[in-house]
Amino acid sequence: MNILYFTDEFPPFFRGGLGTYSMEMSRRFARMGHSMIVFSRCIGDSPTRDLWEGIEVHRPMLVDMTDVLPVMIPEDVRRWPIEAQNFFAETLGYNILSSTKAVNLLVKKDRRKFDIIVSHDWLAAIAGIMSKKALGLPFVLHLHSVEEGRTQDGSPTIKNLEKFGAKIADIIITVSYAMRDSLISLGYPEKKIRVVHNGVNQNKYDPSRFPEISSKEFREAIGVGNSPMILFIGRLSWVKGVDTLVRAMPFILREVPNAKLVILGKGDQEGLLRDMVSHMGLKDNVILHYKVVDERERLRYYAACDIAVFPSKYEPFGIVCTEAMSMAKPVIVGATGVNGLREQIVSAGPGRCGAHINPYDPGDIAKFVVEFLKDENLRKTLGANARNRVIERFSLDAVAKQTIEIYQDLVEEHSGQKVTS
Repeated sequence: MNILYFTDEFPPFFRGGLGTYSMEMSRRFARMGHSMIVFSRCIGDSPTRDLWEGIEVHRPMLVDMTDVLPVMIPEDVRRWPIEAQNFFAETLGYNILSSTKAVNLLVKKDRRKFDIIVSHDWLAAIAGIMSKKALGLPFVLHLHSVEEGRTQDGSPTIKNLEKFGAKIADIIITVSYAMRDSLISLGYPEKKIRVVHNGVNQNKYDPSRFPEISSKEFREAIGVGNSPMILFIGRLSWVKGVDTLVRAMPFILREVPNAKLVILGKGDQEGLLRDMVSHMGLKDNVILHYKVVDERERLRYYAACDIAVFPSKYEPFGIVCTEAMSMAKPVIVGATGVNGLREQIVSAGPGRCGAHINPYDPGDIAKFVVEFLKDENLRKTLGANARNRVIERFSLDAVAKQTIEIYQDLVEEHSGQKVTS
């Protein structure tokens, strides 16, 4: 297949998990014999056109749209902070320029042939919509999350963009059955939705790559030492539940007095968490690392910890959970509402690899943290089960295979001919 691929993030630009996903899927699609042309956002001095591992990448250069912004953007966007307004304008420019270049330069001038159009989230949906109208090709929209879950109020403009993209798309791919059910409840067309879980590179996220001595040195460097280490990695926001995890610490410390919680990330709750730690007298037991680290450093945190806790209230999938599982760590996850974390973690039976908790209840979190920290043999069993589950169910190769099969089925349905590569 020849795939026209619109994604907001692509190497060398990473904002979050989408960049890693797009990179890993593109790499595997190319290895499977499919042709990829990627359009991504241009950041800094990134080249406007280059080859990345044999994949042609276009990054249209944007101009400053600040002066015309007030007459271009919807009313609710005008109430956003100026940085967010500028981001919206840049996103609009990226989509328009990308689809224009794809249609007029690649297809009409250079006579390139494409079989399918793929876009990721609202950030690239407009490019997919416009290209589909111009080229008449089948269009797949990946929804990794939606506005109703990302924020408590949400932007009507973003919601409308997501729903319009879903209306135009032939297929919607989302990341969990919890997310599928949520989309249906919000009025998205059920017959279009397919579920493909995210995945992780189990060869990269492999505990055998991290000798015990190196993890011990890292624990000393971050102030944990020989204490039991609880790890949270993620955006520091209400929806991720890290404040509830901090409130669980007094309960945990009654049973495991030397336990230490390491919080790694950035976000709106930085000041709140700092105040909580101070007012609750937890400075000796909660270590705040307010930063975003690269993948290599993140792996060291996973290797060093004893357990990982992700008490999210809303999480369409949650790749940090899969990463921790692949590193053979027991994981405690939020399991209420729209939460794909519970689809990853087996909480009972012979394949148990962690626990499901109520992310609003500090006592529920503490109960399982204490159980795991007190039993080293249990941790080893749960960790081994977690890694095995990733290898069986959540490998990137399996994700790529499932995704390509959906693309191929759609192309065959559209063209009436069988497609291989």
